[in-house]
Amino acid sequence: MRPVRKWGPEPYPVAVIHGGPGAPGEMAQVARELSSVKSVLEPFQTETSLEGQIQELRAVLSEHGQVPVTLIGFSWGAFLSWMVAARYPALVKKLILVSSPPFEEQYAASITKTRLGRLKSQQRDEAQSLLLQIDDPKTLDKNALLERMGCLLLAADAFDPVTLENEAFHCQYAIFKSVWDEAVERRRNLSLIRLAYSIRCPVVAIHGNCDPHPAEGVNVPLTRELSDFKFILLNKCGHRPWIERNASEAFFNILIKEV
Repeated sequence: MRPVRKWGPEPYPVAVIHGGPGAPGEMAQVARELSSVKSVLEPFQTETSLEGQIQELRAVLSEHGQVPVTLIGFSWGAFLSWMVAARYPALVKKLILVSSPPFEEQYAASITKTRLGRLKSQQRDEAQSLLLQIDDPKTLDKNALLERMGCLLLAADAFDPVTLENEAFHCQYAIFKSVWDEAVERRRNLSLIRLAYSIRCPVVAIHGNCDPHPAEGVNVPLTRELSDFKFILLNKCGHRPWIERNASEAFFNILIKEV
């Protein structure tokens, strides 16, 4: 797999960072839309450690981007973009966090419960079974299980989607498990939010009011810690704003204005 997909001709002043971890390709629709305005990099994170992904993204931006770049991080990609911007401020002109996970542990407890509660009974039973299988060390093909779990969560995460099609490549459990566990520990011990002291660029957060990831978990900590922060809440919008019938147009208008 190539480490980066390029949308439009050089130079590349914008980069979109996928979620997961381990879900490369899911930002294709966003990159495609933005490339009509500015050329876009779509890096793919392939490293199996958090530090590896930070260094991988740094290298891609340095080699291919028109630095400083505008980083648009989605879901897990918002955390990764945040960490890269804090560590390498000269690389990042602006940070746009789309549907970020909460920055403090107290806001994260309800996410799985909210997601499962939105599923129909049969889907909920399947999701709970998948979670048990994924956590079982004896389970072999966890990539397929994680991919199926992702399909179920697409429906739970959306409000009124035009489509539930996901352009991500095959899910990569080893990346997801290793990287996300490290990220959760940094959130738990507060080292993640403390990176705010090292952020030197403007930060914009875009969040759906129906996202299972609570908006206050982004808005409250970042409003408290950052001096140049703007929070935008989209109505009738779930976790992926670009697929939402009622919010996608507003979402892309905001992105085009911000980049």
